[in-house]
This record gives sequence, C-alpha cells and structure tokens, in this order.
Amino acid sequence: MADWHLGAHDETHAYRFCPRCGGELERRLLKATEPERLVCLRCGFVFYLDPKIAVGTIIRMDDERLVLVRRAIDPGYGKWVFPGGYVDRGEPLTTAAIREAREECGLDVRLDGLVNIYSYAGRAPVIIVYAATAIGGTLAAEDEECLDTALFSPPAIPWDELAFRSTHEGLRDYLAGLRHPISAAGAADGL
Repeated sequence: MADWHLGAHDETHAYRFCPRCGGELERRLLKATEPERLVCLRCGFVFYLDPKIAVGTIIRMDDERLVLVRRAIDPGYGKWVFPGGYVDRGEPLTTAAIREAREECGLDVRLDGLVNIYSYAGRAPVIIVYAATAIGGTLAAEDEECLDTALFSPPAIPWDELAFRSTHEGLRDYLAGLRHPISAAGAADGL
C-alpha cells in the first residue's frame, strides 16, 4: 500500500495551552465511550479537536478524460490529486467544491453527484468527493498549490503517483460508477 501522509490538521499533540485563559491543557477521559479530551487545568475549558472538512472534485472533460493536478505543497508535494481543498466555515459544500475546482485548475464545473465521503481513523480531515463535468474556463494550474494540471484517460491514471488514500479511493469509486444524487437546492447553492 502507498505511503499516505498526515496533514497539518492531524497534529493533535500540538496543543498545550487553553485558548480561553492560557492555562495548561491536560488529556482526560471524560466519558468512557469517547476519546480523551484536552481540558484546561485552570478554567476547566474542554478543547474539542473537531474534524476538518475538505472537498474534492473529479472533473470529466467532453472527451471523457479526467482532470488531475500536481501538488505544489506538502503533504504530497509533486503527487497527483483531483482538485480540492478545505471548506471555509459557513460555506456550503457544493460552493466549496466549485470554488476549489476554479481556483486549482481554472475550470468552471457542474456538479453531477456525490461520489462518496471518506474518513480515516486518527486523521482529522473528512473528505467529500463530488463528480463534476467541465462547463467552461481554461485548464491551467492557477493556484500556488498546484505545479501542473493534466488530463488522464481512466487507463492512464498514475495510480502509483497519487498523493492521498482518499484520492485513490475516490477515483476508484468514481470509475466504478458510484454516484449519489445531490439535492437541487444543494447543487444550486454552488452555481
């Protein structure tokens, strides 16, 4: 299996002080059915480490080839992914998917369905992957996070050069035809 790297949001050990009062944080088991939580020794504040939500968009061109971008940042520097990134607080998922596609590869897209949702034990990101069709724009590495863009026919996908487990699994599920409908309201939010 490939070496899937941890992202910056996976450093749960990095928090030492309370964001409210500056007191020292300590790991405590508050409920037997939940993981240990960070608790402030001074004010008792419980610092919940919640998941980070990311979206990805598998974009199909008119000729059936798929868009991949080569990462210009770690983790996964130099490896291939479909366009994607983190969702901003309060941003609808579909809006984030369309925005990330435009930012990373210069394409305007129509979302065609939800491929799947991916989460992994011990990892902070939850990745929501959409299927999309390019409807405008020009394919280009428009974001400082991308070194290059390329189109791949399904047999030519560089499976050994994919950056993340979710990229591999998302493409596999997409190529297997996995699609869940997106509500009309949800899809319209992003257009």
